[in-house]
Amino acid sequence: MNEQVIENKKSARTVIGKVVSNKMDKTLVVQVEHKVRHPVYNKYVRRFSKMYAHDEQNTGCIGDKVLIQESRPLSKTKHWVLVQVLEKAIQDEIVG
Repeated sequence: MNEQVIENKKSARTVIGKVVSNKMDKTLVVQVEHKVRHPVYNKYVRRFSKMYAHDEQNTGCIGDKVLIQESRPLSKTKHWVLVQVLEKAIQDEIVG
């Protein structure tokens, strides 16, 4: 019985985005792109959303491609949790 309840439970939403800020402690700002059809021109237009995600170990860096999952509200604006870093950003080293 308990197994059926777990299987029927709606799974949490996950999205892939790019980290645009990591200046806050244990928090990332992730930019997610989605495409919307223009009502007049019928072309797809890119739209962006910024989401605040909880990062317990401070592993995310600016430019990383990350997978985040919806969770309970953790603060006023933070409703997502970092699941994993899919692709690390290439950091250009400054040769001095």
